[in-house]
Amino acid sequence: MHDSPHDPYVRVRGAREHNLDGVDVDIPRDALVVFTGVSGSGKSSLAFGTIYAEAQRRYFESIAPYARRLIHQVGAPVVGEITGLPPAVSLEQRRSSPNARSSVGTVTTLSNSLRMLFSRAGRYPAGAERLDSDAFSPNTAAGACPSCHGLGRVHDTSEELLVPDPDLSIRQGAVAAWPGAWQGKNLRDVLDALGHDVDRPWRELPAKDREWILFTDEQPVVTVHPVREAGRIQRPYQGTYTSARRYVLRTFSDSKSTSLRAKAESFLTSAPCPVCGGGRLRPEALAVTFAGRSIAELAALPLTALSGVLAAGAGEPGDGTETARVLGEDLVARIATVTELGLGYLSLDRATPTLSNGELQRLRLATQLRSGLFGVVYVLDEPSAGLHPADTEALLVVLDRLKATGNSVFVVEHHLDVVRHADWLVDVGPGAGTHGGRVLHSGPPEGLADVPESATRRFLLDPAPAPVREVREPSGWLRTGPVTRHNLRGVEAAFPLGALTAVTGVSGSGKSTLVGALTEEPSGAGRPVTVDQRPIGRTPRSNLATYTGLFDVVRKLFTETEEARARGYKAGRFSFNVAGGRCETCQGEGFVSVELLFLPSTYAPCPDCHGARYNPETLQVRLRGLTIAEVLDLTVESAAAFFGGTPAAARSLRTLLDVGLGHLRLGQPATELSGGEAQRIKLATELQRPHRSPTVYVLDEPTTGLHPADVEVLMRQLNGLVDAGHTVIVVEHDMDVVAAADWVVDLGPGGGDEGGRVVAAGPPAEVARSRESRTAPYLARALAE
Repeated sequence: MHDSPHDPYVRVRGAREHNLDGVDVDIPRDALVVFTGVSGSGKSSLAFGTIYAEAQRRYFESIAPYARRLIHQVGAPVVGEITGLPPAVSLEQRRSSPNARSSVGTVTTLSNSLRMLFSRAGRYPAGAERLDSDAFSPNTAAGACPSCHGLGRVHDTSEELLVPDPDLSIRQGAVAAWPGAWQGKNLRDVLDALGHDVDRPWRELPAKDREWILFTDEQPVVTVHPVREAGRIQRPYQGTYTSARRYVLRTFSDSKSTSLRAKAESFLTSAPCPVCGGGRLRPEALAVTFAGRSIAELAALPLTALSGVLAAGAGEPGDGTETARVLGEDLVARIATVTELGLGYLSLDRATPTLSNGELQRLRLATQLRSGLFGVVYVLDEPSAGLHPADTEALLVVLDRLKATGNSVFVVEHHLDVVRHADWLVDVGPGAGTHGGRVLHSGPPEGLADVPESATRRFLLDPAPAPVREVREPSGWLRTGPVTRHNLRGVEAAFPLGALTAVTGVSGSGKSTLVGALTEEPSGAGRPVTVDQRPIGRTPRSNLATYTGLFDVVRKLFTETEEARARGYKAGRFSFNVAGGRCETCQGEGFVSVELLFLPSTYAPCPDCHGARYNPETLQVRLRGLTIAEVLDLTVESAAAFFGGTPAAARSLRTLLDVGLGHLRLGQPATELSGGEAQRIKLATELQRPHRSPTVYVLDEPTTGLHPADVEVLMRQLNGLVDAGHTVIVVEHDMDVVAAADWVVDLGPGGGDEGGRVVAAGPPAEVARSRESRTAPYLARALAE
């Protein structure tokens, strides 16, 4: 090993994280290094799971032990040793839990500077007291409007929303907003005990009673005597009543469940707060102006427009002209880095949950650009995700600038323009899962020509021309609009049925908004099916087998074995989520958390089941020689051979193989899957459903996170769906995919206020000739190739 302090390489030895097969690799510092390989090959395990995780672990070791306990720490990576590793900053595509108070301004910290500007250099009404910067924040008690608590909107509900069908009685479910299952039954029984008639149609109840049931703030407690059910003894209990309005508002504001919040939101109306007019602040803060506008008005402007106002306003004579100039110039310079990354269309008050993963990562990247760090390793996860080819060029300039200021930039990337721009290429493969985990090439990109087994080589160095395909004739048209939301103003669009349509445009032009409106409108072709990249589950208990329904088939097969029948085992016995068959020491997790007081919690295999998840009695039942734990450990490929004679299992496994997921294990936790893998699992689940009638499938950027070889597999599936009579609509930036579509709808011409309209629509060759479209030149190049 080279231990010289001047050794210019990060040297990794014996990396075994996830599927890495004892990887040894040397990576140069002070360079733009790109990690490539098919999805699931192990490139993220090397860049994030090993190099970044080790840098973070070393940093935590330098912190006082007491402080270390307060930080969520990642465990140590499985690696022999790493030398020459500087401190690292990670910019991943993960998003934290959606929070209505998180905005572009808070992520980039631009809001802090703007608040300081208003506090120190704003124009106050005559006789008004100077306010602290906290008074200009809707997220503090000092600044938030007391009526809407700083959210800018007030939510309420009405009888029509809560009771859509007044002909039903309460027992029949008239109050649609109530929860399901036992909770709903409990509220009904409480009303019965309070003396309300739960069997009369809702419209026949006295208006006074209807008002109380839906809107009261009282929460009376009453003794409930449940109706006796056959074979079940139910004792009286104390039940508390909650009105429908109170339940809906509480669920909407407090629930962590996205589906419960979405259901609650469907019973609510939303309107600008009557007190602050949507400005989110107290009246005294909204009365302060800069360049003739309040802070709420400036926060609503696109960043490009805000920059212009600040530059002009900083020179105006005011109370603190010098302060205004210094703060204004700093803000303008910091906004410039965000607009350089193609995000000038965003406003400071745009809520973070409405941003795409790519936009969020680039905002974090812009913040890092201004930090001026030196000698750091930046580890980026597909920074080109969600970027139009025009914006990718600006991204490359930014990455070069990070490198030029003395940093190392390690990028996990599939976009061939970024790969070609690299100083050094680390290609991991050759396949995915157990077929990958090896470094095939580590050196300058042109050296990949000597590595025939690399899946990247063919696309990077000698791409084959795409096969010429006849453009399909539409069987009809699906029309949407007029849509007015975000930057779309009364936009109407038409999509051909029985064809593959690509929706294109620069970042922020309104593509996802238009397609989102399409999925909300039931059409003649039925409600569209959305296949997105959200995780299939948020806990390790959710896995490939449980999500696709395959696990139900497997458990049924185990209950049909002679041993299980002799013991009287039912399907629940073979679930690791319920007591009975699972190992109770680890509660079916397969591992236990070992709390080390001053070190990160570490996970060790369960001492009783050794990672099998089940108790010894359950593991004595075998299906053709394998235990349930061994079946969960099979890859999709091996399982397809094992279950070949079981039609219900074989169909699921065949569709998973068709979308290129043969490398995944049946029991692989959902938390270990990439966004691209999660989307393809959803696609496979849709493909195995017997859709007899033509269906509209909507995919938002399906090629994100996919290697060009995986894109070929995906396109085969999507074309197969269209050939079977279905309609596929994709929002896409990959010009090879767009060139292979039947129809293109291009939005733009720019992002934000400069976009939001259909610039061109038609077959790819026609759109490529458009003078106004910013997509046209890149599409023309793809068609020519």
